[in-house]
Amino acid sequence: MSTSATPSVLFVCVHNAGRSQMAAAFLPHLGGPRVEVRSAGSAPASAVNAAVMEALAEVGIDISAETPKVLTTEAVQASDVVITMGCGDACPYFPGKRYLDWQLEDPAGQGVAAVRPIRDEIERRIRVLLSELGIEAAA
Repeated sequence: MSTSATPSVLFVCVHNAGRSQMAAAFLPHLGGPRVEVRSAGSAPASAVNAAVMEALAEVGIDISAETPKVLTTEAVQASDVVITMGCGDACPYFPGKRYLDWQLEDPAGQGVAAVRPIRDEIERRIRVLLSELGIEAAA
């Protein structure tokens, strides 16, 4: 459980172009200002995956202004919950943080049809996470 009034969640994957971007978009979309969100990659891509942007736009979420960010120790230290998505040993570990590893298919190189089920699974997991944090998700 969070130690601060507003829990902070960090989503990490290798390129910060797909899965972590989707998760970072869904969290404030469903949790509003009651949760703080960050996302980063251990080896960030140059741009967010276009199929990911399209799949999120289909559910009313615009991430066209987002850019992949590099994972920093400070981002991990500032977060209550760290959710990794296939970044393995590249993720720094700090005692006292809650770590989750979400095994999700990588949307890299896939079309929007293949990204939709990944998007839907991420939304489902975000709703569970919000519930665990004691935050009611938006409808």
